[in-house]
Amino acid sequence: MQVASLRYEVIFKKAFCDVEVFKAFVKDFLGIDLKIDKVETEKKYEKPIGNVDSRFDLHAEDLENRVIVDIQHRRYPDHYDRFLHYHCAALLQQVENAKNYSPNLTVFTIVVSTSGTKEDVAMAEINFDPIDCFTKKALNKIHHRILYISPKHVNENTPEPYRQWLELIKDSLDEEIDETIYHKHEILKVVDLIKRDGLTPQDRARMKDEYSEAELREKEKAEDFKKGQEKGRQEGRDEGIEIGIEKGIEKGIEKGKLEIAKNLLAQGLPVELIEQTTGISRQLFLTD
Repeated sequence: MQVASLRYEVIFKKAFCDVEVFKAFVKDFLGIDLKIDKVETEKKYEKPIGNVDSRFDLHAEDLENRVIVDIQHRRYPDHYDRFLHYHCAALLQQVENAKNYSPNLTVFTIVVSTSGTKEDVAMAEINFDPIDCFTKKALNKIHHRILYISPKHVNENTPEPYRQWLELIKDSLDEEIDETIYHKHEILKVVDLIKRDGLTPQDRARMKDEYSEAELREKEKAEDFKKGQEKGRQEGRDEGIEIGIEKGIEKGIEKGKLEIAKNLLAQGLPVELIEQTTGISRQLFLTD
């Protein structure tokens, strides 16, 4: 079946802003049964935290379970630090008007990267709960967590229920899915939501924009790399010329000293005095 790739932000949001899909995804990854009736996209706070206007791709608040869940999609060069900052912004936003430093809602962030690098793994976690340094047991005091998910790294060792979600996202990247290998209702719903023939004109326009932006970024990277190489070569040439000049000067000075030593020897000066005066070893000016 032909589908739109979940690497596109517009397609990822189209699929995962569905309340049923969002709840099932969170249940499988965090073990939380969310009580929500909507998922917000492009969530921002009225007052930027730390003078940075953080944006959350998919955001849901469950006031009954006192939980906030954010799902982020795109990978950046500062991937791990960026989403740690976003996570902390969601915590600080609550503390601003609180009586103490304990947020009313626990914050969970799930970061899904469809362009993972070789340094990534299928799933990594930042768990904020303190642990006993000696027994390594968690104190069960702070429940905030960040999950970093890289579908490209899914393999046969990735356990369920995570694996089927990761395989679905990875499977979509070449824009074709064999839907017969999936059985979970919510995953089949994702497949249905991203079918090629079900895309709106707006979906297609946003995909083209994202593709062009990605192409431009790759072109800029290639140009920067080329400029860096040329700069390195030029610096190497300049350094080589400079070293050559320095060596030439040194050689000229040594040659001049040797001529002086020989002249002094011809005038009958003691060998020891010539060595002290010119710095030239007697083996050099006594050889001829």
